[in-house]
Amino acid sequence: MPLDPHIGAEFLKTKAPGFSPKVGIILGSGLGGLADQIDEVASVEFSEIPEFPQSSVEGHQGRLILGRLGGMPIICMQGRIHLYEGVDPQDLAVPIRVMKLIGVEFLLVTNAAGSFHEEVGPGSLMLISDHINFTSRNPLIGENDDRFGPRFFSMEDAYDPTLREHLKAVAKELDIKLTEGVYLHYPGPNFETPAEIRAFKTLGADAVGMSTTPEVLVARHCGMRVAGISNITNLVAGMSKTTLSHEQTLECAKLAASDLEKLVTIFLETLKRELLKAHLKEDSNGNN
Repeated sequence: MPLDPHIGAEFLKTKAPGFSPKVGIILGSGLGGLADQIDEVASVEFSEIPEFPQSSVEGHQGRLILGRLGGMPIICMQGRIHLYEGVDPQDLAVPIRVMKLIGVEFLLVTNAAGSFHEEVGPGSLMLISDHINFTSRNPLIGENDDRFGPRFFSMEDAYDPTLREHLKAVAKELDIKLTEGVYLHYPGPNFETPAEIRAFKTLGADAVGMSTTPEVLVARHCGMRVAGISNITNLVAGMSKTTLSHEQTLECAKLAASDLEKLVTIFLETLKRELLKAHLKEDSNGNN
């Protein structure tokens, strides 16, 4: 039987009564430091949450944090679950649906990725404009749960254009270089062969990693607005001068961690202001 997100959502509500996060954040490999900046209301290990999949990968702490960042009420996954860990793909829908059930409207996904471009090397940040799901796996395959979304849905502009423009504006304000490109999800757990990399480049990929697309698919299915940022930790196979390894990924993720923390925090501040203005406008129109 598939895991039931309603059970996990009800459990989290007991941990932070009355708290309703508007933004969900997923932190990729080596990016857990952003969690230290959160004004914490409650935190809980994945293993404590009933009907919730577990992470087994080094660099993914496996903790949910509820609190505020940039003044915005958020829920943050410090670590994630991957297809290569052997979980049922349908289980990857659970964390996102739990977020939806407790009030999340926006999802910000981050990941560690390899770059296809020498000028976008380790320590760079890439705003995801679109993705290629090369895994042939989808957490929405199977009976559709109409409570969350329709059987068929569009993935055009899956990475919200307005949120992307906000992120680019914040990066410019902070003097942070933020490139933009297409992310390709490779199943892993091995790194890609040079021949595969050449094929992926032909397909139009700008960066490659082993996560993200399942979460984005589920988020779009249930109507969340999504933005994504890749932390570039290496050049892809055939371009890198060193042998690729997970240890290298974790170490190089630190290079842009500070920029990512500033970018996300200020982005959330601006998003909060925009939502407040929209709310005040709705109230004004309703009173006319």
